[in-house]
Amino acid sequence: MHNKENNFAFIDNTNVHKGIQMLGWKLDLTKFRKLLAERYGVTRAYMFIGYLAGNQDMYRDFQNMGYTLIFKPTLPNKNGEVKGNCDAELVLQAMIDLNEYRKAVIVTGDGDFQCLVKYLRKIEKLGYVISPNSKWCSILLKREARSSHVFIEEMRSKLELK
Repeated sequence: MHNKENNFAFIDNTNVHKGIQMLGWKLDLTKFRKLLAERYGVTRAYMFIGYLAGNQDMYRDFQNMGYTLIFKPTLPNKNGEVKGNCDAELVLQAMIDLNEYRKAVIVTGDGDFQCLVKYLRKIEKLGYVISPNSKWCSILLKREARSSHVFIEEMRSKLELK
């Protein structure tokens, strides 16, 4: 893939953040956006993220880096942890935009997206699946993505926030 392909990325922000955090480092989202454009031909990079009122500066920064944010309202669970599961929004946006992009680049390690990856492969719209790390990536996603699967952990030297 190269940068003239008009591919769209659909990024499960929480999964990426937690997957990289488990490895003990931080992803430089500016470098990641550039890599998506240059290596995978991504012209639009959707970031699916739970909305928290106090994070406006961070959201603005993400937009300035070139991400299109799709927000999910968040709610605290029984333990007081804030949850904003964006899986349905990511799948829906990939389907809404189906005729606008050449290939989809799905960025997650979550097995809930196996059905989306399977369908995109079937209709020849799957570009790549990019997962944070191989250890905590769903086997369902690995099986479905096959040779189109790459891992952010393997690009640490280029993508780590310094």
